[in-house]
Order: sequence, then C-alpha cells, then structure tokens
Amino acid sequence: MPKILLIEDDPQVAQLLQITLEQKGHTVYWATSGEEAMGYLPKIDLLALDLGLPDVDGVEILKQARTLRPRLPVLVLTAKDDEYTKVYCLEIGADDYMTKPFSVLEFTARVQALLRRSYGSPKMRIGHLELDVEGHRVTLEGRELKLSKTEFALLRTLASAPGRVWSRNELLEAVWGLTFDGTDRVVDVYINMLRKKLGDDPRNPHFIETMVGVGYRLLEPRRNNPTVP
Repeated sequence: MPKILLIEDDPQVAQLLQITLEQKGHTVYWATSGEEAMGYLPKIDLLALDLGLPDVDGVEILKQARTLRPRLPVLVLTAKDDEYTKVYCLEIGADDYMTKPFSVLEFTARVQALLRRSYGSPKMRIGHLELDVEGHRVTLEGRELKLSKTEFALLRTLASAPGRVWSRNELLEAVWGLTFDGTDRVVDVYINMLRKKLGDDPRNPHFIETMVGVGYRLLEPRRNNPTVP
C-alpha cells in the first residue's frame, strides 16, 4: 500500500486531501511544518508538498527531499501561479506542479499517475523478460534490448501488472502524463515499436496483446509468474 506524505498547513485542505487519498487505499501522513515532515521522508512513496509553510520555505524541503530520496515522486502544491516558480520547482526536482485552487479529482489523478510511473520493484521478471528499473535495462533471454526512455516507461507500466488490460488513456496518463496534449494514437505507435524490439507478432503475440476496442496487456507466461529477485 503506497504511503504518501502530505505537507500542508491548512487543516481544511489537508483533511479533504487526506480523506480522498485514503479512500483510494493509500496510507497518508500529514505534516504541517518542515521540521515535522523530515521524519517521514525515509518511509514514504510520494510527497505532496505545499510551498507556503510557516517555518521554512517549501522549496528547501523539496531540495532536501531530492537529496535524501533522489527517486521519490514529488507533487508541488502552491498558490503561486507564476511561470518562474513552476519552472524553478521542476528544475530542482519536482515531478509535477499544481496551482491552488485545484480539483480534488485532478489532484488524485496526478498522484495516481506519479505512483504508477515510480512505484514498483527495482527488478521485474515476466518469463524470460527482465526489467531492471534502476538500471533502465531490459533483457530478453539474456539479450539486452535497446529501448528509448518512453519505450522503457511503456513496457514497465505494462509489466507492473501482467494480464491487466490498459486503455490508451491510462497508458497516456502513466507514461506521458496528464499534460500531454497529443493524440492517444501515440500509444499505438510505441506499442508497435516495442513489439518489433521484442520480436513479437501482433497476430500471434507472446508478449503484448491487443484487446480490440479496449487497449493492451502484457501476457502472463504460462508457468512463470512475475518475481522479484
């Protein structure tokens, strides 16, 4: 169960977000100050950070979080809507940025998207296919496949739940993010590229199956379940 740290000094906002996230099955820690928040950093899977804190600039918390947990997903929440603040936060390590006021539904969707992109095991094995998440490396029967960053992210998303059918919109959100403004057909393009590198025949797939009118799924091996070395 993913653990989320919410750093927010407004009790009403914090309570609303906490309840919403807990309804999605997440464990939520709530901190109202930077000092209180630091103790939670080692044990969380995502940080939702309000920049306007009473004791310290939220930017400093972001810097410390990125130093202590380089791969920790960070979603910045702030009333500052100027371009400079947004760009600066993204440059120093934020993964996403939301300006207040914002929709609770959008907030939840962004949290889910960040977790899907970042949450999971360092290594995943599905049959003879192995993904080394930290090393950004994929091997098939011991042979390394050269994948682009986007191809890797797409394969990792599919491999996070073998057998599950992902719609194009779900894959867009997980791989390209909510801010992507292109067509969902980009998913088809990258699926075809992945298939070529996997040596997969879409008419008789061993890896990626098309569910017509629904989406795509990574097939589970007949005898081997996904394992974590």
